[in-house]
Amino acid sequence: MQISFNNRTLDLTTPAVMGILNVTPDSFSDGGKFIDKNAAFNHAVQMVKDGADIIDIGGESTRPGAAFVSADEEASRVLPIVKKIAANLDVMISIDTSRPEIITECAAAGAHIWNDIRALTKEHAVECAAKLQIPVCLMHMQGTPATMQNNPTYKNVVEEVKTFLLNRIDLCVKAGIKAGNIILDPGFGFGKTVDDNYLLLKHLDKLCALPFPVLSALSRKSMLGAILNEPEAKLRDNASISGAVISVMKGAKIVRVHNVKATKEAILIADKVLKTN
Repeated sequence: MQISFNNRTLDLTTPAVMGILNVTPDSFSDGGKFIDKNAAFNHAVQMVKDGADIIDIGGESTRPGAAFVSADEEASRVLPIVKKIAANLDVMISIDTSRPEIITECAAAGAHIWNDIRALTKEHAVECAAKLQIPVCLMHMQGTPATMQNNPTYKNVVEEVKTFLLNRIDLCVKAGIKAGNIILDPGFGFGKTVDDNYLLLKHLDKLCALPFPVLSALSRKSMLGAILNEPEAKLRDNASISGAVISVMKGAKIVRVHNVKATKEAILIADKVLKTN
């Protein structure tokens, strides 16, 4: 498996590490830390040194109850750092957005992946992805960021997430998006209870059996804090690394993380185990 765009190709034979760069004031783990463009760029530099294969830039917090961000504000946050990273660093750039206008500008500025928590459900999103032919990550979410944790309910969370993603794949391919440009994300923490999240992780191999790379994004999330009894997100890195290793052992091809260096080292060991006969 591999993903390609804007003259860059990422081979997923070895699982890739996606480093998180939130240029927001209110993200759940590091809100406000990288609002300053120099601080954001320096963090990207460090993540690349630590082994990040992808830098995922987000300009809108999607934690439960997050404040609304206008398209103009989102663009002002992400575009300058996209341009600077594209001009200076040897790394793939992912954009965590649901807005077609944002990804269009970012792709022109050098971005390579559209990471959409809303799975291209916003108006004109599917058409935009088909026109750009940019790799897209489709994520499952029950509800919206404002309401998703009010009372998430499933009869069979694993099958319902899989069915949703298969339906989105079908719609996207029919619209002209290449199947080889589609990445899947089960959406840990997005409209799921703690037990829902762990069932998804336990059975992640069912999603990974599909012919699409799977992205696992559980770094520092409350599903980990619930087991550790740890309210501070930044103190959940050990558990996050465990989740990344489990994800890779289940077949995930990309892990989205805050602590790049430790995760990179851990999944390289897991990958060696998987490939040793």
